[in-house]
Amino acid sequence: MPELPDLQVFSRNLTKALKGKKLEKIKVIIAQKLNVTEKELKNTLESHKISDVYRVGKELHFEFENKHVLSLHLMLHGQLFLYNNTNENKFTIIEMLFDDGIGLALTDFQKAATPTLDPADNSTPDALDFDDKYFENKLAATRTPVKTVLIDQHVLRGIGNAYADEILYDAKISPFSPSNKIPSGKVKQLIKSIKSVLENAEKHILKNHPDIISGEFRGFLKVHQPKRKETPSGETIHQKPVGSRKTYYTDAQELYD
Repeated sequence: MPELPDLQVFSRNLTKALKGKKLEKIKVIIAQKLNVTEKELKNTLESHKISDVYRVGKELHFEFENKHVLSLHLMLHGQLFLYNNTNENKFTIIEMLFDDGIGLALTDFQKAATPTLDPADNSTPDALDFDDKYFENKLAATRTPVKTVLIDQHVLRGIGNAYADEILYDAKISPFSPSNKIPSGKVKQLIKSIKSVLENAEKHILKNHPDIISGEFRGFLKVHQPKRKETPSGETIHQKPVGSRKTYYTDAQELYD
């Protein structure tokens, strides 16, 4: 599943590709996840220009000049494809064709990717924009393993399984540590790691895959590497679940209990 750094890059590139284009036609092929009828979607968005594309948590928001928003959540296997005039991509959920013949298709063979017209506001802070004290209080209030807290979209939006592992590796905290047992100094380090790992990952993806609008690029990650046995510095990578999530970590990450 694409996470915050991936989606940051996607939104930047989609803005470059689509901003100012008028939506000529929108077609819903799989409507089971759509929150409105296709007719309402068409009446709301067709003949209006894209004004911006931006990320909100793990969603991409396409804002139109009439202030309506189409949200796309890619879920686990959703993909985005630009096309010219005719969409030939399989497993399409929804497609948008603009007045210059450029189109955008959302696909998902599992049919789980979700389009939403005018999604409700969400008060949960973003992983790149949160108050330190808020997060400290969230950790202090639960014995839940810290990794579970990091990927909880009701605590912070945008972090998924892979980047939670990277953040905890960077902070040198075991993913199994009960959240309320982590010392205050390490919590401060964890907050720094959240921001630095996510921001550096975005820069890396932009540098090495500057035009992407889909996919996951994880080869540069240090510990969340299913096919590797060691980190770049030679530490042994262990794998063990936290809840239902495969988790990758090293002995250098301290367990607080």
